[in-house]
Amino acid sequence: MNSIQPVSPTNAEIDEESRRVRRLRIVVNLSLSIIAQGNLPYEEAQEIAASARRLAETLFPGKGEVYDLLYRPKFRRLINEVYRLQ
Repeated sequence: MNSIQPVSPTNAEIDEESRRVRRLRIVVNLSLSIIAQGNLPYEEAQEIAASARRLAETLFPGKGEVYDLLYRPKFRRLINEVYRLQ
């Protein structure tokens, strides 16, 4: 019977993923801060949120659902608050 051993990621792979996570977190936080200032038209705020999601898809292909669970509610809540939407 052959048992397949899981392959552990290398330190380089772990470091690279950490960099991508850090980059995404920085972009999301900056995007939220820019939107929170309230100086943008609604459409631009929506575009900033969409751009952050596109970056997430680029950094983590196929993980858009995870982004939608973690970050989309934050963007939606903030945009609703800033632009007084329901």
